[in-house]
Amino acid sequence: MTLSAQAPSDDAPHILVVDDDRRLRALLTSFLSKNGYRATAAASAAEARSFLESLEFELIVLDVMMPGETGINFAEKLRERSDIPILMLTARSEAGDRVLGLEAGVDDYLGKPYEPKELLLRIGSILRRARMPVPPRKREASVRFGPYSFQAERGELRQGDEPIRLTEREREIMRLLTAAAGESVSRESLAGPGGSAHERTIDVQINRLRRKLERDPANPIYLQTARGSGYKLVLDP
Repeated sequence: MTLSAQAPSDDAPHILVVDDDRRLRALLTSFLSKNGYRATAAASAAEARSFLESLEFELIVLDVMMPGETGINFAEKLRERSDIPILMLTARSEAGDRVLGLEAGVDDYLGKPYEPKELLLRIGSILRRARMPVPPRKREASVRFGPYSFQAERGELRQGDEPIRLTEREREIMRLLTAAAGESVSRESLAGPGGSAHERTIDVQINRLRRKLERDPANPIYLQTARGSGYKLVLDP
């Protein structure tokens, strides 16, 4: 297990880097430390899981191609119990891996090779979304559709009294859809400020949301496709 030796202040965001390439792990943890982050490095999914049991992290930077348990497998299992944001690193030519990663619940992806500045921008964007201030709970609060309710300010989705786990990207998409009050929202708008998620990846993220909301995701009742324009959430009258 490799810990960054240049950890900044104790309250700096803590990032877990998961990559089987020792050289890249060292370069990335050093780069993050020099840019104000605490960084811990893991050489495998098993080692990352061990760190997650004993340390708190704000973000995981995860390589997709690892021997044994791949980054996609790791993300899929982690999503069963945690909504910690994940930035996945993929080979630029492997579009299929990016789709699989998004389906597994990662929040964003970055193709290799990447510009260090872009990595910092992606990390900053994800952390800002994850740290949106949560106002005090108040009565008004939620929109309803079928058996579901969504409280936009807190990003809480519930089926009756049962909470449904969402990733940060899924919360962002739900906020945009509910704010439209039943009107369609374009893929471009759902991609977020600056197009942080590529428009074509929105289809993958919508399909993942449908699996959480729809009895038959292939024939959605609530999260519908607005032909030629994007998607809309059908709210109760």
